[in-house]
Amino acid sequence: MCGRYAITLPPEAVRAYFAYRETPNFPPRYNIAPTQPIPVVIAEPRSAGAVRHFQLMRWGFLPGFVKDPKGFPLIINARAETMADKPSYGAALKRRRCLVIADGFYEWRKGSASGGRGEVSRPYLIRRVSGEPMGFAGLYETWCDRTGGEIDTACIITTSTNSLAALVHDRMPAILDPREFVPWLDVEGVGAAKALALLKPTPDAALELVEIGPAVNRVANDDESLQQPIAPPIPRAGGSETLLDPASPLAQNPS
Repeated sequence: MCGRYAITLPPEAVRAYFAYRETPNFPPRYNIAPTQPIPVVIAEPRSAGAVRHFQLMRWGFLPGFVKDPKGFPLIINARAETMADKPSYGAALKRRRCLVIADGFYEWRKGSASGGRGEVSRPYLIRRVSGEPMGFAGLYETWCDRTGGEIDTACIITTSTNSLAALVHDRMPAILDPREFVPWLDVEGVGAAKALALLKPTPDAALELVEIGPAVNRVANDDESLQQPIAPPIPRAGGSETLLDPASPLAQNPS
């Protein structure tokens, strides 16, 4: 799953990458969590995915049939392989596809604690080697309450991992190539089946895995220090890498 991610690049760089009309000025966010407002990109109707707009939505998808959100599970991710068969996503997959703006996401790898007592989760940042933004495939829905109030909600679509991300988790966001933005957003011209075919793991060479400190575990922490590496990126120049168990002597005494 993807339960925490970041948007840290300048607004101008993000706008150039996603080509939306608005010129929002937003601060870097290093620790975005579910239920928070998130920026997404949607296409103007009948524009074939070419005319795009920036919009804030709540991270936590609410299907239109939900009567009381308090009794409905929070949907932050939808599995690419099965969502076409789920009533929660059918209408949105056909008519309300979006891009979730990001430039990195976090995953945790479980391992033995030092001394072999219990388990510890080590956080990792996964980002593009190029430093460019990421466009996560997403779905959105405008949920209406009984009084007519509306909430725009969204979720991130996940797929199986590439071999790099598989070092820490078995799922990853479906990261679209910029050339795939148009067909993903073109809900009138591109049907659900063709849109689903775009959702696949990102090539290994495009990403790097960076171990970071535990401060990211607390949602209240949100500054650039969260992404400070405590080990060289994986992979790094010179060959393939493996992740050491924190309880191993080599991990504790790398020299």
